[in-house]
Amino acid sequence: MRAIAVAMPLVWLGWLVLTEWVPMFPLNDLRRDNVGVRVLAATINYPVPLAIAAGVALDRTWSLVVALALCALALGGHLASWWLPYFGLSSAGQRATYQRDYARTYKILLTEGHAVVIDVQHLVVGVLTLAMTGTTIAAMMSR
Repeated sequence: MRAIAVAMPLVWLGWLVLTEWVPMFPLNDLRRDNVGVRVLAATINYPVPLAIAAGVALDRTWSLVVALALCALALGGHLASWWLPYFGLSSAGQRATYQRDYARTYKILLTEGHAVVIDVQHLVVGVLTLAMTGTTIAAMMSR
């Protein structure tokens, strides 16, 4: 289980890198004017799965607790960035960012009546975040 728990954050990171840097419209909508935002997001987000994988690989109680805390932060960030806005709890800034960066991307969820709709790219992020959190918990439980 530990090997899967180490690999899952790396898969999560791979998905982020792929969808944030390889143009695959309509899965993503990469433009020259949002490179700075993507660099900032990478600087913030990319160390997180590396630290989670390292924490699980180290297999110490404290490192697993830190890894799980980072998973919780990633999950909370995903919920705050996508699911809460989808259900109507969004700021003007979130709605503007959505319109600018994600309004043209592919979606499978209902769009009518929603100012922010989670696209497929970020649905996959959510599934991978849940899997990363679940495998980290499983690694802790199997210790």
